[in-house]
Amino acid sequence: MATVLLLGATSDMAVAMARTMAAKGYDIQLAARNSDRLKPLQGDITVRYGVNCTAHEFDATAFATHHDFYYSLTPKPDIVICVFGYMSDNDAACKNWDEASKMINSNYTGAVSILNIVGEDFAERKSGTIVGISSVAGVRGRQSNYIYGSAKAGFTAYLSGLRNKMYHCGVHVVSVLPGFVDTKMTAGLNLPPLLTANTQQVADTVEKAIRKKQNIVYVKWFWKWIMTIIKNIPENVFKKKKL
Repeated sequence: MATVLLLGATSDMAVAMARTMAAKGYDIQLAARNSDRLKPLQGDITVRYGVNCTAHEFDATAFATHHDFYYSLTPKPDIVICVFGYMSDNDAACKNWDEASKMINSNYTGAVSILNIVGEDFAERKSGTIVGISSVAGVRGRQSNYIYGSAKAGFTAYLSGLRNKMYHCGVHVVSVLPGFVDTKMTAGLNLPPLLTANTQQVADTVEKAIRKKQNIVYVKWFWKWIMTIIKNIPENVFKKKKL
């Protein structure tokens, strides 16, 4: 069975994905900044699903370490899912460059750094699947989260270009655009229940997208049409709205 590498494996979404993919018989490689936090999940997956599960130290913003991290993996993964990300208050990030750069590096630069390395390896092997968890926040900049949204917009564009390039090498790239998801990162936000997915719904969407070789997927189908409407509001009208 193939091996799945989860980058950002301590996140709520990644935990659900790890369990879902392990239940399908995939071996799992968990990677996160503090690998000790992965030990309970690693042990549970190994016992519960009877697959090989390993834990690895990985820092998305330590770009210089990414090459050695990836080439230390044995075996090399067949599927890589990039789940890591960071969101904080937009106004705070506008006033504090450290906070803004943390969002940019966590949501865009770090992902590009590691996926460039993965992409080159997969292209040489002429096989593999790359999954990037982006966001509907990247479809159009809004005053409430445009720093986070701009980083996700960049990541979405990157995945599109990577998919175009990798297609000719036999590698598939999936862009996942969740709307609201009930996780630790969104704790405290007043999320509308109807529009909010849970982590298992995200995991199921990702598993299906990998299996069916889908290109761009929304976790709840109506987000595609919500964002189509938002994207097509004329700019002279949109700029006056408080979104």
